[in-house]
Amino acid sequence: MPIGDILYIIAIILFSFMTFTIIRNNFLSKFDEQERRKDLIDEYEDDYVSDKTENKEDKELKKKD
Repeated sequence: MPIGDILYIIAIILFSFMTFTIIRNNFLSKFDEQERRKDLIDEYEDDYVSDKTENKEDKELKKKD
Protein backbone atom coordinates (compact mmCIF):
# COMPACT_ATOMS: atom_id res chain seq x y z
CA MET A 1 0.00 0.00 0.00
CA PRO A 2 1.39 3.40 -0.86
CA ILE A 3 1.89 5.94 1.91
CA GLY A 4 -0.82 8.16 0.42
CA ASP A 5 -3.44 5.44 0.89
CA ILE A 6 -2.39 4.86 4.49
CA LEU A 7 -2.59 8.58 5.25
CA TYR A 8 -6.00 8.71 3.56
CA ILE A 9 -7.31 5.87 5.75
CA ILE A 10 -5.92 7.51 8.89
CA ALA A 11 -7.53 10.82 7.89
CA ILE A 12 -10.90 9.12 7.34
CA ILE A 13 -10.72 7.41 10.75
CA LEU A 14 -9.77 10.66 12.51
CA PHE A 15 -12.51 12.58 10.69
CA SER A 16 -15.09 9.96 11.68
CA PHE A 17 -13.97 10.01 15.31
CA MET A 18 -13.99 13.81 15.49
CA THR A 19 -17.42 14.02 13.87
CA PHE A 20 -18.85 11.43 16.26
CA THR A 21 -17.35 13.25 19.28
CA ILE A 22 -18.72 16.64 18.20
CA ILE A 23 -22.21 15.27 17.60
CA ARG A 24 -22.20 13.38 20.91
CA ASN A 25 -21.07 16.42 22.90
CA ASN A 26 -23.63 18.61 21.16
CA PHE A 27 -26.37 16.13 22.07
CA LEU A 28 -25.21 15.81 25.68
CA SER A 29 -25.04 19.58 26.12
CA LYS A 30 -28.79 19.83 25.49
CA PHE A 31 -29.60 18.02 28.75
CA ASP A 32 -29.12 18.99 32.39
CA GLU A 33 -28.01 16.76 35.26
CA GLN A 34 -31.58 15.48 35.72
CA GLU A 35 -31.71 14.40 32.07
CA ARG A 36 -34.22 17.09 31.09
CA ARG A 37 -34.01 19.14 27.93
CA LYS A 38 -32.57 22.59 28.63
CA ASP A 39 -34.47 24.19 25.75
CA LEU A 40 -37.82 22.92 27.09
CA ILE A 41 -37.31 24.19 30.63
CA ASP A 42 -40.42 26.43 30.52
CA GLU A 43 -42.70 23.45 29.93
CA TYR A 44 -41.82 21.75 33.20
CA GLU A 45 -40.62 24.61 35.34
CA ASP A 46 -43.02 23.54 38.11
CA ASP A 47 -41.27 20.17 38.28
CA TYR A 48 -37.96 21.92 38.86
CA VAL A 49 -39.39 23.88 41.76
CA SER A 50 -40.96 20.82 43.37
CA ASP A 51 -37.78 18.78 42.89
CA LYS A 52 -35.69 21.47 44.55
CA THR A 53 -38.04 21.76 47.53
CA GLU A 54 -38.15 17.98 47.93
CA ASN A 55 -34.36 17.85 47.93
CA LYS A 56 -34.18 20.60 50.55
CA GLU A 57 -36.71 18.81 52.74
CA ASP A 58 -34.81 15.54 52.40
CA LYS A 59 -31.53 17.23 53.38
CA GLU A 60 -33.15 18.96 56.34
CA LEU A 61 -34.59 15.67 57.58
CA LYS A 62 -31.19 13.97 57.27
CA LYS A 63 -29.55 16.79 59.25
CA LYS A 64 -32.12 16.45 62.04
CA ASP A 65 -31.52 12.70 62.32
